[in-house]
Amino acid sequence: MLTGKKILLGLTGGIAAYKGAEICRLLVRGEALVKVVMTKNACAFITPLTMQTLSGSRVYTETFSPENYQIDHVSLARWAQALVVAPATANIIGKMAHGIADDLLTTLFLARGRMPVLLAPAMNSEMFRDKIFQDNLTALKKRGIYTADPGSGQLACGSSGEGRMAEPREVLDALAGLLQERQDFTGLKVLVTAGPTREPLDPVRYFSNRSSGKMGFALARAARDRGARVHLIAGPTSLTVPDGIQYQEVMTAAQMYEAVLGEAPEMHVVIKAAAVADYRPLEQAGDKIKKDSASLTVTLAKNPDILKTLGERKGPGQILVGFAAETRDLLENAAHKLARKNLDVIAANDVSRPDIGFEGDQNALTLLFAGGGREDIPPGSKDQVAHRLLDAVLRIKNRP
Repeated sequence: MLTGKKILLGLTGGIAAYKGAEICRLLVRGEALVKVVMTKNACAFITPLTMQTLSGSRVYTETFSPENYQIDHVSLARWAQALVVAPATANIIGKMAHGIADDLLTTLFLARGRMPVLLAPAMNSEMFRDKIFQDNLTALKKRGIYTADPGSGQLACGSSGEGRMAEPREVLDALAGLLQERQDFTGLKVLVTAGPTREPLDPVRYFSNRSSGKMGFALARAARDRGARVHLIAGPTSLTVPDGIQYQEVMTAAQMYEAVLGEAPEMHVVIKAAAVADYRPLEQAGDKIKKDSASLTVTLAKNPDILKTLGERKGPGQILVGFAAETRDLLENAAHKLARKNLDVIAANDVSRPDIGFEGDQNALTLLFAGGGREDIPPGSKDQVAHRLLDAVLRIKNRP
């Protein structure tokens, strides 16, 4: 899958640089075109001559090279189809997260445009678990940067734990998935909803839930990358709006109802990944409610059921996908929702698990299909899970 692909391989200063050399060797053996960029610290672990020999091409180490008339960080970014940084140290990830461009690799990163980037973090366990580092890594993921997550094992410091760089073939598998040129949604209009809604109690307070919107945004990106015309309707989130889609932000369930019902008739596929509040305060106070009594009674009114209404109004050939976020009786509740709301497929999501679901970067789903059938999507990044869900949608669409 990597034959003929133009890959920039960035090496930074860590003992796992030897794995970067193996990645280079495997890329070349797979007939990819490879150019290597090394930081100054990377050169302390492995020589540019080694990488030049493996890649069969000049190795880039300096931002400004007197013998070269080109501006390397611009020309390389224009040449490449993907940038892989392996190993990616805590230092380089911190610089990328904060837009620091003090060498060729970080400058190239800022000049990447829409080129996909894959990082293979590698470091000591304590560094990997540090909150500052995790915040930096999360910030990059929110901006659409992909990672080949590290595993656990023996580390260079002599201890054993997480932070060990992914194996070279795992990095290549992640890269191949990133570069898959599928345009199987070309010509399709896809509506995705994402995030929570907020139901105001007074000018300060509101009822909401823990949905981050990450799954819905991942689905929107995946559909866009596969050629669809995507309309994303989202509640309040802190996520970066994906390029190349039509985006509409709403606040309340009622606003999402109006927005979704207005767009849905023109859509081939509707994916309702938003966690819409089931109830809203019957009355909204005009001023902040003061703590004048020992208790407060709030009367709630039921919000309109967007998914049920979509099922009732579903057009010929339109595919409707729902989500069931459950904490118990996952499949039973999901199956009931599938039938009751006239869905084509429902994605059952166990949000009681701490490792997947709300607010996390990982997810796992069980798909239940109208008319029978089940598919388990194993734990993976929400981008990976999104593509698996779209594969299922496409199979429904292509049924004779």
